[in-house]
Amino acid sequence: MVKVTIDGIAVDVPRDTSVLQACEVAGREIPRFCYHERLSVAGNCRMCLVAVERAPKLIASCSYPVAEGMVVRTDTEVVRRARRAVMEFLLINHPLDCPICDQGGECDLQDQAFGYGADTSRYAENKRAVKDKYLGPIVKTVMTRCIQCTRCVRFATEVAGVPELGATSRGENMEIGTYVERALTSELSGNLVDICPVGALTSKPYAFTARPWELKKTDAIDVVDGLGTNIRVDARGAEVLRILPRVNDEVNEEWLSDKGRHTVDGLRRRRLDSPWVRVHGKLHKASWEEAFISLGRRLAGVAGDRIGAIAGDLCDAESLFALKELLGALGSTNLDCRQDGATYDVSRREFYTFGSGIAGIDEADALLLVGSWPRHEAPVLNARIRRRWLGGPFPVGQFGVPGAVDQTYAVTSLGETIADGWLDQAEAGFAEAFRAAKKPMVIVGAATLARPDGAAILARAWGLANEIGALTPEWNGFNVLQTAASRVAGLDMGFLPGPGGQGTAAMLAGGVEVLFLLGADEIDAAAIPPETFVVYLGHHGDRGAARADLILPGAAYVEKDGTWVNTEGRVQRGFRAIFPPGEAREDWRILRALSAVLNVTLPFDTLEALRAKLEADHPSFGRAGLPRFGMSDTTAPVAPGPLDATPLRPTPTDYYLTNPISRASPTMAECAALLGPKPALEAAE
Repeated sequence: MVKVTIDGIAVDVPRDTSVLQACEVAGREIPRFCYHERLSVAGNCRMCLVAVERAPKLIASCSYPVAEGMVVRTDTEVVRRARRAVMEFLLINHPLDCPICDQGGECDLQDQAFGYGADTSRYAENKRAVKDKYLGPIVKTVMTRCIQCTRCVRFATEVAGVPELGATSRGENMEIGTYVERALTSELSGNLVDICPVGALTSKPYAFTARPWELKKTDAIDVVDGLGTNIRVDARGAEVLRILPRVNDEVNEEWLSDKGRHTVDGLRRRRLDSPWVRVHGKLHKASWEEAFISLGRRLAGVAGDRIGAIAGDLCDAESLFALKELLGALGSTNLDCRQDGATYDVSRREFYTFGSGIAGIDEADALLLVGSWPRHEAPVLNARIRRRWLGGPFPVGQFGVPGAVDQTYAVTSLGETIADGWLDQAEAGFAEAFRAAKKPMVIVGAATLARPDGAAILARAWGLANEIGALTPEWNGFNVLQTAASRVAGLDMGFLPGPGGQGTAAMLAGGVEVLFLLGADEIDAAAIPPETFVVYLGHHGDRGAARADLILPGAAYVEKDGTWVNTEGRVQRGFRAIFPPGEAREDWRILRALSAVLNVTLPFDTLEALRAKLEADHPSFGRAGLPRFGMSDTTAPVAPGPLDATPLRPTPTDYYLTNPISRASPTMAECAALLGPKPALEAAE
């Protein structure tokens, strides 16, 4: 640590700290445009100038390291004049677009111009004009506003791992673009809008929609993958207009995937806003009373073991628990939260969660991917893996994903199948480095566990992790990367077949007379026998609703207070931003009302009462934060059956169309038509 004095305030900071970071520790805000905490230092804009005692001139605080005894002044007359001069240069060519710029109200340049700008300009020359660039359906460009801070270039190269942006020419003629004009192929491209300090890069789907002061801001949790990204939902009236990331260094830092950000327009389309009942083969709109009476008549005389329920990937924990309690009251053990038919050993939480924690990636020193494609399964987590790979020696090997697939970091392909002694069949250099690692990690893809030999692969992956020292009292390096937002919560509460109960495959094959689908849209609904009475409870008219005999309209994730558990087992809560449309209601309220009609009234009337019972029955839902533990008990999960010789493959679905909300989104449809489905998996075979 070194002692630095900033405006008379003495602070102790690490030796490798920059002057700008030290100023922030002292509570002094330094204006900046090119500097960003999570990107490399460029030193382009010179807006962060400060005075250092005995220095011959002002220094750029973002790139200047601290030294013992350094005395810094951030607000002298010389510093203010220098910043005003920098601002004057930045505004020479900047257009007067503030009244019509989408960045207005959230623009760093606009904010700093109020503090350091002048009311007149000394330059009478013509302003330069730059042709707008095409970057795809997500990012809109007005490049005349660009101040060449290069944040976008550094983000694309360093964080996203898709170095498609760069600068051409020099000086006043410099332009940022893709050189060969084309759409960006990164799944994180929407973050370019967040980090751009001016209005050069803005959101194309959100263009000219609203001003920030018109919006009501609500904290929520993203559900398009299993990461549990912290988001902010911006709504005006009864409509969600945009979704932005919130900072959470332990989960998503400050990034958000394109799918999580831009499925927002799918919330307004194909919505279920009233109950529907199928009569003589056709669906007819009905009232809630008529829908409940119809279901009550159909359930009359049906034995409990002939009723089943399948939960979808976007469900909140409260809805899962309410449906589980309802079927339990009806005498059914036919429950399943695994639409894909994945196999888990749920005797211990460590067998189905991301044991090292997402932040644990920063500590790991080797990684093995088993049938996992993090770039599409969790793009934000993949960016953290890339950052760790850039930070030093970090060998990455993979089983099952062809080497032609770009993970955005160097990967050693170890083959398409696994067997006992699978490290022995691996490339020698990687195997040696992996065995020598002090904190190795193994990540098993969710699609791998949906194979017939999923349980056997899980057990062998655990055995390998134990063999190479990934399971110690100080470190748990075994990870399952879940892709469904509801999966860990469902496994935690036991939303699985009970004694004598049937799983997804058996229920879809006609094993039950009445089948509840709670937002279950990733199943082959058309294969359900016609004699099975299907009750669909969800928010979009997707695959499940198309097969349903009775539709009960529910609420989407931004329309309810809910609890979600992410892939690492972190319990997080989102809040309601808007009300559901029409007659739609929160799922747990529908199930509570239905239980009263069926004379099996559930023991809760409020959300607080439901959560109290949930936490009492399953204490993990009441734990705040995510304490990380090592692994003392290395007993392997149960492995019924041998390994299959079929090559491992992550599910080759289109990244942009994996859930009913994104399939209803015009923006995601445009992205899918332009950028997906990715042919890499098929082409590599």
